[in-house]
Amino acid sequence: MAAFTPLTPEILTISVAERAAALTGRVCVAVNAPDAADPVEFAQHVAMELRTRGRAADVVDLHDFVRPASLRLEHGRTDPYSYRHDWFDYAAVDREVLRAVREHQRWLPRLWDERTDRSARERPRRAAEDQILVVAGPMLLGRGLDFDVTVVLTMSRGALERRTRAEDHWTIDAVLEHDETDADVLVRYDHPTRPAVRTRSA
Repeated sequence: MAAFTPLTPEILTISVAERAAALTGRVCVAVNAPDAADPVEFAQHVAMELRTRGRAADVVDLHDFVRPASLRLEHGRTDPYSYRHDWFDYAAVDREVLRAVREHQRWLPRLWDERTDRSARERPRRAAEDQILVVAGPMLLGRGLDFDVTVVLTMSRGALERRTRAEDHWTIDAVLEHDETDADVLVRYDHPTRPAVRTRSA
């Protein structure tokens, strides 16, 4: 079993950006992590690093691709099964982001406003020839989504209980049950300032 190597958050960001930048054309990166790990913030750091390398890079927040409340809350507001299976519109991510950027040279930054429970009314954006999209959110892997680079920020139950908002503790079991560790870059992220990483050969 490959060992985990401690490194700084900055070096982790650079290593993920380097892996994505080594690929040509339009590239899709997954940052699979519970909200407690703040995957969108990590994805934004990766995107900023990619831009310093001359690549067009943008972040897609999975929470901007939730399903309407009538569907995701059908079994109540705190149902772990619904959170795992019905909360996020992974099919829309596939259609409007991953396949759209590769096949139609465009992508949709937001689909649904989780707060207002209305369409985000965003227009598709034109993709650059060397566009990199970093999609960030929970339970992304294992959905049949075609990512070129996969990053998993994994947290133990103890870390999730410490870092998850009290009102969202009901999501912890769903996240742990979906545990997805088959990634290009697997990161132990209980302490975000002291990550440890295991990488798969490119």
